[in-house]
Amino acid sequence: MEATGTDEVEKLKSKFMSAWHNMKYSWVLKTKTYFSRNSAVVLLGKCYCFKSDEPSELSPDGSCVDIVDKIISGNVEEFRKDFISRIWLTYREDFPQIKDSALTTDCGWGCTLRTGQMLLAQGLVLHFLGRAWTWPSALNIENSDSESWTSHTVKKLTASFDASLTGEREPKVLSNDHKEALKRDCDNSEMRDEVYHRKIISWFGDSPPSSFGLHQLIEYGKKSGKTAGDWYGPAVVAHILRKAVEEARDPELQGITIYVAQDCTVYSSDVVDRQCSSTGSEKADMKAVIILVPVRLGGERTNMDYLEFVKGILSLEYCVGVVGGKPKQSYYFAGFQDDSLIYMDPHYCQSFVDVSIKDFPLESFHCPSPKKMSFKNMDPSCTIGFYCRNMKDFERISEEITKMLKSSSKEKYPLFTFVKGHSRDYDFASSPLHEENDLFSEEEKKRLKRFSTEEFVLL
Repeated sequence: MEATGTDEVEKLKSKFMSAWHNMKYSWVLKTKTYFSRNSAVVLLGKCYCFKSDEPSELSPDGSCVDIVDKIISGNVEEFRKDFISRIWLTYREDFPQIKDSALTTDCGWGCTLRTGQMLLAQGLVLHFLGRAWTWPSALNIENSDSESWTSHTVKKLTASFDASLTGEREPKVLSNDHKEALKRDCDNSEMRDEVYHRKIISWFGDSPPSSFGLHQLIEYGKKSGKTAGDWYGPAVVAHILRKAVEEARDPELQGITIYVAQDCTVYSSDVVDRQCSSTGSEKADMKAVIILVPVRLGGERTNMDYLEFVKGILSLEYCVGVVGGKPKQSYYFAGFQDDSLIYMDPHYCQSFVDVSIKDFPLESFHCPSPKKMSFKNMDPSCTIGFYCRNMKDFERISEEITKMLKSSSKEKYPLFTFVKGHSRDYDFASSPLHEENDLFSEEEKKRLKRFSTEEFVLL
């Protein structure tokens, strides 16, 4: 009886905290974000220029700024569609109770797990849909009317975003006839893409069966001494994501894996080992790999010398984003304009969505309004991610990033390095890929413990 009373107190406490954090973080979608019409905007390797009469941006010496060797294209609507199409994972409330706790929400503590989910989601989008994919209904999001989103709120948000770029005062709303025409024109390819779109989101559902849902990630976090309600840093989340992908049982996920760099070093042979299946070395058995690199961009504060490198990384189409933030808050960085980073904010508490039901609502998994933050305000601890479809991709990517690291490094040592061979060749303990009783090796536990004490402060 006493235990039941304690559970009830914990549930009430959880509900109170959910209400408080929902009120506290509700401003994140209400604040305006202003974009310059004179500077290019880069979003995960795609470059958009809103000033139509100047196709390229010039530096003070008159030379053309080479952001990613990509053609600057697009306009406000294309950028909005691309941004909204990225998968947005935020605080949720009223989801099934987390095992060994009374928690039914992650408000106030789960933001780094959410930003890690967003990074992995982008990797899966690249894997199954490609970088060119956009959600056909992205620009209709202002018309959605669900429990978490009212049409009035979203119209207001998208209108303020448009106004900051174009000066328009009213949002453009697609007519019902236009929407019906779009539906009729949907071909088999779009239908296939929509199946994968829904499937990817379902893998992040907030219930125990979801492969990359909060409940599963917390279970893997327990192996490194973390429990529900604890703070998770970017490096710890990188290792948790690796274990989650490794242990996923969905047949669709057997063709992808994650490699986490050790001490800011990517060992090429270790990456190749993870790309090869355990049954052989046939080409058909090769896996795509998401490479995660936990780094520090300075000491107590972010070193501005790393700005150009971070911008260069976000200018690559195979970049899956950066898990970082500012002190006490984690964000998912996906692009930049000038010296400001563009991000998606998980600090918005939404209601639980049951992704197991057919045609579950998608609107709350897509953010209608991007946010910007000055690079100098970024916390130095972060995790950078890249997607490699095959070995040839990895070789090309390692060469490109190595050149970028050398050109951007003013110090003796670059931010991280690619080296040939295995980590064990350099006297590092090689961690086992599969352990039945302990998902993390002793070496990993030491590294995770060190990272967890160096990173963000608990909010």
